Amino acid sequence: MTCPLCEAMCGLQVRIDGDAVTDIRGNRDDVWSRGHICPKGTSLAQLHTDPDRLREPLVRTPSGHVPVSWDDAYAEVERVLRPVLDRHGASAVTVYVGNPVAHNLGLSTHIGALIGMAQAAGMSAYYSPGTVDQWPLNLVSALLFGHMWNAPIPDVDRSDHLMMFGANPAASQGSMLSAPDLMGRLAAIRRRGGTVTVVDPRRTLTAQRASQWVPIRPGTDALLLFAILRTLEENNWVRRPAHLDGRITGLDEVIALASDFAPETVAAACGIEASTIRRLAHDLAHAETPVLYSRIGACTQEFGTLATWLVFVVNVALGSLDRAGGAVFPKPAVWSPMFMKPPDHTGPGWQFGRFHSRVRGAPEVFNQFPVSCLAEEIDTPGDGQLRGLITVAGNPVVSAPGARRLDAALATLDAMISVDNYLNETTRHAHVILPGLSPLERPHADDLYWIYAVSSCLKWSDPVFKPPSGQPPEWEILLRLAGAMLGMSVSGVDLYAMDDLYVAGLVATACATPGTPLSGRDPQEATAALVGRGPERLVDMGIRLGPWGDDLGGRPGGLTLAQVRKHINGLHLEDLDGGRLDDVVCTPSGTVELVHQRLVDDVPRLRARLQRTDGELLLTSRRHLRSNNSWMHNVPAVMRGKDRCTLLIHPDDAHRAGLGSGDIAEISTDEGSLTVPVEVSDEMMPGVVSLPHGWGHGLDRTQLRVANGHPGVNSNLLNPAHLIDVPSNTQVVNGVPCRVRTS
Repeated sequence: MTCPLCEAMCGLQVRIDGDAVTDIRGNRDDVWSRGHICPKGTSLAQLHTDPDRLREPLVRTPSGHVPVSWDDAYAEVERVLRPVLDRHGASAVTVYVGNPVAHNLGLSTHIGALIGMAQAAGMSAYYSPGTVDQWPLNLVSALLFGHMWNAPIPDVDRSDHLMMFGANPAASQGSMLSAPDLMGRLAAIRRRGGTVTVVDPRRTLTAQRASQWVPIRPGTDALLLFAILRTLEENNWVRRPAHLDGRITGLDEVIALASDFAPETVAAACGIEASTIRRLAHDLAHAETPVLYSRIGACTQEFGTLATWLVFVVNVALGSLDRAGGAVFPKPAVWSPMFMKPPDHTGPGWQFGRFHSRVRGAPEVFNQFPVSCLAEEIDTPGDGQLRGLITVAGNPVVSAPGARRLDAALATLDAMISVDNYLNETTRHAHVILPGLSPLERPHADDLYWIYAVSSCLKWSDPVFKPPSGQPPEWEILLRLAGAMLGMSVSGVDLYAMDDLYVAGLVATACATPGTPLSGRDPQEATAALVGRGPERLVDMGIRLGPWGDDLGGRPGGLTLAQVRKHINGLHLEDLDGGRLDDVVCTPSGTVELVHQRLVDDVPRLRARLQRTDGELLLTSRRHLRSNNSWMHNVPAVMRGKDRCTLLIHPDDAHRAGLGSGDIAEISTDEGSLTVPVEVSDEMMPGVVSLPHGWGHGLDRTQLRVANGHPGVNSNLLNPAHLIDVPSNTQVVNGVPCRVRTS
């Protein structure tokens, strides 16, 4: 099977004896991962047997949540949700989509049914961790390359100089860069004489194993990148290779914008000496195959969009885009409806700010407001007040800035329905919790992450165990909720008819959208050519419409899901290569468009940052290899060892505050304060402290015995709701001004 817990998509061998797992190890025959595995993958058995994992629905009563039958659960959904829809309409209800949706086949294929039909009924924005995660990458990808999922990845297997911003694959296994054993690949760069540079406020394990660590003040990556770009230009180091001739627009305009950001000008703000900045630019310019790569740490900061944008601009200036060893576009073997530009974005380009949030007036970006808007939209009275919420595999009470207000707001909802396997910090407020299957009880296939993969592969995993009798798969639950948003009785939804309606809509949209494998085709004929139901039908469609597929019968001998299933270790189809710009770029001009007003308009805000001081300390986030946001904290195997929820602080800052390792410190921001154990370490640069995200367990009415025994603290009680990266609506959780003192 394929591990569904992260983007590495590692193949596993799961040995069972009856209904018990006896062993999980890496599958050496897997064509993709070749036996690689991390500690999270070995924990799937404990996730499956976790006594706290819900096996039947729960309904909230005055004395707490109680288990009920599925029929009774559907009746309760109807009882609480129908009055909200009848009195206030679908605009009074919203959906929160959690990160695990991307790793669950039934949820990922059919979340579009719930959101799409809710929007058809009148729901406006929905919410997700995207606005506290990767939204700058999506925005920049849409503007520069034409689609929000079109970003190139670093060709780590052929690069001789990789510079990473805000990325820590030692913990994340790669983010928007799918590669098994990414740390081994980074080590291989060094073994072949290359350089790995990590730019990060913390000397992470990735930085420790790199060629060099460049500590940087949080939130100033864009300043550093502008300074590197200016240095490249003033030394005539900008490369303009023939393969990019006529395929790039706007490079000279961005270089002109860099004129105000000389290394000497940005050095103090970044905390990096000008001579170091010039050396970094020199080394990039004189490498044969240099490439820059940025991830979540660069996205979730005050200038996350500009930092993400400038990574791609510098890659262009180095001639590295679409070139072996540089920033290249993978060739996914599966086509997904996600790859289409949404039909509500009419016209040649992307539109943002088409509507605004009721309370704050925040403009939408990709149909979403900043996740911190959710609380105020619930607890602020008036026309359009949110009175109903459906959460799908999400825990925003832990993952959303301004968490204290959201926790209180959820308790006031007239209807809250959660599709979730746990009674956690968020779902404890739900009127009804509808649980799904364990990772070992459902099939699995990936689509999104092959867009960012270092090889073109295909894999399908059948369930290890049959699902319990009477337990509906998650996709059916979503279709029932989608039907409810359209006015149907929850229990009376015709699941096959609803699934047919959803798939027919996807196909019709693809047929009417330029640039898809179905463009211009007859939607009824295309739909009739599909086989199966639910996720399997959509996976089969994706394979058949992919570059190696049978094109719904139009390419005899091409791949189908039935054929892929015969290859239990997967299919390896092609390795990464360059030369895909013409296949991938779908901007109005057909070129990589480096200049957009939405980006240029944010440069004065960045320029003003040069004159600002942020105070003594800045707070950043972090994650751990054994954590997956808040998902894994109820698994005993990954919770062993020392306390990981500590405040990392540099010795100089600790001495100034009178703190030592093991002491309890009070940390405060404009949002709030909390107390936390201290861990003094020179892995932090001076002036910066770090708290992990995903913690804050131990709340009343939760059912998380292991996690509640290791509660930690919720860093989002400190992250202010109002701190936003302006162009993308992304919450700032790296670079928050804070104060630390003895408790």
